[in-house]
Amino acid sequence: MPIRIPDGLPAASILKSENIFTMSESRASLQDIRPLKVLILNLMPKKIETETQLMRLLSNTPLQVDVELLRVDARASKNTPKDHLDKFYGDFERVKDKKWDGFIITGAPLGTIPFEEVYYWDKFTEIVEWSKHNVTSTLFLCWAAQAAFKYLYDLEKETRETKLSGIYKHTTHHHHHPLVRGFDDHFWAPLSRFAEFDSETILENTDLTIFADAPDAGLYFAASPDCRQVFVSGHPEYNAETLHNEYLRDLSEGLNPALPINYYPNDDVKQAPHATWRSHGNLLYSNWLNYCVYQVTPYDLSDLK
Repeated sequence: MPIRIPDGLPAASILKSENIFTMSESRASLQDIRPLKVLILNLMPKKIETETQLMRLLSNTPLQVDVELLRVDARASKNTPKDHLDKFYGDFERVKDKKWDGFIITGAPLGTIPFEEVYYWDKFTEIVEWSKHNVTSTLFLCWAAQAAFKYLYDLEKETRETKLSGIYKHTTHHHHHPLVRGFDDHFWAPLSRFAEFDSETILENTDLTIFADAPDAGLYFAASPDCRQVFVSGHPEYNAETLHNEYLRDLSEGLNPALPINYYPNDDVKQAPHATWRSHGNLLYSNWLNYCVYQVTPYDLSDLK
């Protein structure tokens, strides 16, 4: 949230130079406030788990946020009850004629499948194109970030033979940018993906700013210059046990998965893992909501272009 200060206070120019948002008393007295409208396209199989994780992070802010859930189509789900989907999820046709402050597109377990072979690829690209003119800022997570790189920048993902699974140490860049305000120089974040994008490739082929990456895992956090597209290649929303459940799932499917790194105490699957990324996850989402959505979205969403 902005800090309200007296008109003409010398500190205002100093704080502005540090990219800290201030609001004069005269502007604050005229400010209209309304709830932020945030749409979530949930592509994960266990939709209840994912929607809960995301809403937990979205709720950690003084801003009032109205959330609407979206699914890519009406196909039956093996992991989410039909009555839950019918009651709480809408389709794109229901929301496409509206404007939205924020939009989150989740990951999906499609890491080894070429984008063009994903059955909803055409619908996904239609939605991404729509978001460019109907959403103030879109946050792409994991697979959605990879797919958006392909659609927006024609960048092919590099698919690894082994899955990046575990808690990886990342380095923060551009510390004075609002999106990473409060980030430590290094932070931990969960990854669960086969694909990766090298930071140098991103810098050479896009106009994106890279805010965090890891030498052994590539790009983690990036955004377009106007922050209308924000990309996170991991899962800061994950609970402490989410990677454990994925590991057991892959074992049961005979995939012979590697042990998630930096995750189990002493690499012992019998010991409960501890979350070491919650503060980073909460800060990432609050910064996105505040600086990419709240402070730039028009009061009347019909004015959004």
